Order: sequence, then structure tokens, then C-alpha cells
Amino acid sequence: MLARTDKEALMQQRGCAIWMTGLSGSGKSTIALALEKQLHAAGHLTTVLDGDNVRTGINNNLGFSEADRTENIRRIAEVAKLFVQQGIITICCFVSPTVAIRQLAKDIIGEQDFLEVFVDTPLDVCEQRDVKGLYAKARAGEVKDFTGISAPFEAPTSPTIRLKTAGRSEADTVQELHQFIAPRISRD
Repeated sequence: MLARTDKEALMQQRGCAIWMTGLSGSGKSTIALALEKQLHAAGHLTTVLDGDNVRTGINNNLGFSEADRTENIRRIAEVAKLFVQQGIITICCFVSPTVAIRQLAKDIIGEQDFLEVFVDTPLDVCEQRDVKGLYAKARAGEVKDFTGISAPFEAPTSPTIRLKTAGRSEADTVQELHQFIAPRISRD
């Protein structure tokens, strides 16, 4: 069986999991997709895992109970670990609202391969960006246990990097993240 180092040498990159956490509407997926485009243009092999492509596939049998949310993150982390072990830069975009649930992901993936990115966006900005109307539904009581409204979000106290998005352009935010991770994915 080929070793991870053999695969990373072939691709001239180091695999890692870029775990993006933040409130719904914080910009996780937008930043991830723009970062993926930049990395691809630079010759890197990447993949993006987010709620839209995971909840409709591998986790389509899960609801939003606490147990199901934990299982959702556990499965995502296991999949991310498989990608990382192949040398793929894996960008994960999930609210993952508690310290415990993010620690679970980190434990599965491995501390050396886990980069926690806190997309730090104020709640009012997230609500303004809410194209799906989820915050309004949560405030009206139509959506139960919605993170940031009726369920807590435990902000990371020491993320690998904190991206403040309010008042910044997407390009500036993505560039900051790209510059930060570049040395961590380089084989040089």
C-alpha cells in the first residue's frame, strides 16, 4: 500500500483539513469555494465538504437532534480524514457549534492535520446575509434549536486562525486565509 507521503510527494502538497466553523451565514461556504478556486489555480488538489453536499448524501438519514448532530460531525470527520490521508486539502464548512463537537472532529482527523478556522461574523451581519430566511423562521419559532437564536454557539477560544468578515471584502478574507495556510500545505 502506498504511504501518504508518496501521494503527497506526487501532488507536491500536504493534505490537511481546514475546518471552518461559524454561525449560519457567516461566510464559511463562500470563503471555502473561493479558497478552493485559488488553490486549484495554484495546482493543488482540494475538496469541499459542506452541509449541502453531505446532508443530501452520506448523512441524509440524520436529523437535527443533539445525537444526530454529533453523528453528522463524526461521519464528516471520518470522511475528511480519508481525504487528508490521500494528501488532499479538505475544506470542511460546518457550523459545528460546540467546543466538544469540534474536538471530536479534531480527535478523529488528528491534531497535526486539523486547522480550525473561525469565521467570526456578528449575529446581526449573519441575519442580514440570510438568503434562506432561516433566522427569521427561528425568531418566529418555526425552526427549533437554531444555532445563534435558540441554541448556543460556543466560539472557539483559540482557533488556528480567526477570520473577521464584517466590513471586509470576500477577496481580502480569502487572501488572508490563503496566505495563512500556504506554508502548511507546501511540501517545500
